[in-house]
Amino acid sequence: MLYGLAAIDVSGRIADRTIIRALGWAPGTRLHIREGSGVIVVRLDRQGVFTVTGQGHLHLPSAVRHWCGLTAGDRVLLAANPPEGLLVVHPPAALDAMVVAVHAGVLGGGQE
Repeated sequence: MLYGLAAIDVSGRIADRTIIRALGWAPGTRLHIREGSGVIVVRLDRQGVFTVTGQGHLHLPSAVRHWCGLTAGDRVLLAANPPEGLLVVHPPAALDAMVVAVHAGVLGGGQE
C-alpha cells in the first residue's frame, strides 16, 4: 500500500500525481468510482465512465463528493494498492470514525 494526503480543489480534483503515477494511471485511463461506507473507491475499469484528467489528476464526481460531505480545501487520505489498480479515498469524516474507534480501544473506551 502507498499513502498520500491531498486537498480537493474547487473543481473536485485531487492533484496527487505521485499516487496516480504509482497506480500506473495515465491521462485518459478509464476508472470506476463509487462511494461505500463513507469512503470513495476508485478502480481501474476499461469500461469505466470516469477518466484521469489530461493533467493527470483524479476528478471526483460531484455526487460522490456530496455523499461524502467533501468541499473544496478538504484534505483526504489516499490509500493506493497498485497491483490491484485500486485507490481508496478517505474523507475527514471516515478518518474521524477510524481514529475514534482506535482511540476507544487503546484508551479503554475513553476511560483513563
